[in-house]
Amino acid sequence: QVQLVESGGGSVPPGGSLRLSCEVPGSIFNIYTAGWYRESPGSARELIATISRDGEARGAESVRGRIAISRDNAKNMLFLQMSDMKPEDSGTYYCALVDGQGFPVTAWGQGTQVVVSS
Repeated sequence: QVQLVESGGGSVPPGGSLRLSCEVPGSIFNIYTAGWYRESPGSARELIATISRDGEARGAESVRGRIAISRDNAKNMLFLQMSDMKPEDSGTYYCALVDGQGFPVTAWGQGTQVVVSS
C-alpha cells in the first residue's frame, strides 16, 4: 500500500504561518482526491481539507479562510499553507489520497507535528 511522506511541521506562535508538504510516491496521485488530516491531542483524526485531481478545494469550517490546499500533479506533491494559526491548530498532520466517500486509500505516514504556542 502506498505510504505518503509529510514534512514542514514545526513550532510557531499564534498568528504565525506554516507550509506543509506531502510527497506521494508512485503513479496514482493524479487519479485521486488528496486530503490533509489533523490529529490533535485527545481528539480523533479529522479531515480538514481536500483537493480534487482537478484542483477543486474544500476546507473544514475550523480552518476555512486560514488554509490553502494545493497540489502539483507533475511532481506528485500536496501542500497545505496555514496562516493566522491558533493553538487549536496544534497536532500531527497527515496527508492521504481519498476515495469518493472521503475514506483514505493510502497507508498513514509518520505525519508532521505542528505546535502553535506563545
